[in-house]
Amino acid sequence: MASQAADAVSPGIGAKKPRLAALSGLRAFAALNIVFFHFSNPKWFGPFAPIVDNGYTSVSFFLLMSGFILAYNYSERAQAGTLKARSFWLARFSRLYPVYVFALLISLGMLVEEWHARSHAQFAWGLALTPLLLQGWSPTLSTFWNTPAWTMCTEAFFYLIFPAVVVWKRPKRLGALLALMLGLWALGMVLPGLYMWLHPDGDLHPGRYTDGFWIRALKFTPPPHVPSFLFGIALADLDRLIPRASRKRLMMGVLGMIGLYLILYYGDKMPYPMMHDGLLMPLYALAILGLAGHNLISRFFGFFPFVAVGQASYCLYILHFNLWNMIHESHLLERTGLIRFDPWLSYGLLIGASVLVMLAIEKPAQRYIRGLLKPA
Repeated sequence: MASQAADAVSPGIGAKKPRLAALSGLRAFAALNIVFFHFSNPKWFGPFAPIVDNGYTSVSFFLLMSGFILAYNYSERAQAGTLKARSFWLARFSRLYPVYVFALLISLGMLVEEWHARSHAQFAWGLALTPLLLQGWSPTLSTFWNTPAWTMCTEAFFYLIFPAVVVWKRPKRLGALLALMLGLWALGMVLPGLYMWLHPDGDLHPGRYTDGFWIRALKFTPPPHVPSFLFGIALADLDRLIPRASRKRLMMGVLGMIGLYLILYYGDKMPYPMMHDGLLMPLYALAILGLAGHNLISRFFGFFPFVAVGQASYCLYILHFNLWNMIHESHLLERTGLIRFDPWLSYGLLIGASVLVMLAIEKPAQRYIRGLLKPA
């Protein structure tokens, strides 16, 4: 997503859909929030400290957004029978995999730590599964080699099932569509609810530092996130029913943003397992619908620098964890006397590296793969 807001009138079947700039801008903030969550003191951010302190929820936003954006771009073609699964998978592969592999290659040093931290069997399985985007199916190995990469395993599964699920018949009427979304929201809270009821890891008050097998399965494996993805697909149907210039969108966006802030402000009092996907779905939906319109908040998030970082948000997400560790374990900042500008210098380096990787690796590789495999 990037440069310009969508028009009120949808293009014809097969035409490329207008891009929603504000949602790209929102992706930038979500990706940066994950960086801050991993590598900052939330107190640095003043009134935004609750957002940073609960930054893990930004991953849930990305997964829901994935369903929305895919359905926004491909649903009409799928319903018309012109979406070819092979072409879709090729497009997603060319977008996802080159940067994914690049992130693994520059993180080869992490394998030394994995070797010492795991059994030989676990290391061998992690080494085999991670390049194949399958590590997320193992709660034990989901964060092997590159901690955030488990999300790409989940995304790959979503891409695999999307051509099949997008053609499912969904309600056309507003009431029925909202009922479907309500059902998906409830479904998204079933597994977290069961976890809180059964306490399978033996922790009566699970939180961020709970690290049992079943909480890892809930957080990192693909199945618990499927309702959020399907919710995003249904949200794209709802989006088509609301004119871009409708004033309702501004109200939705404001309500969504305020609601998210309040939930995160009291995040420590919220049921931690349900903060992963389930609880926040409706608020993410309101924020997305608001920013997909023509209004004040969409213009703010559509500001060009935000959009530029948002375009590189995938690179920022997949690179940030190991790249941060590489920067600081090299002690380069200390030797050059630049450490006094940290962590803000490191944040800038991460953003700059992400944009560079997008321009030098992601985009060229995407063009090359599509051109290589395009039928004559």
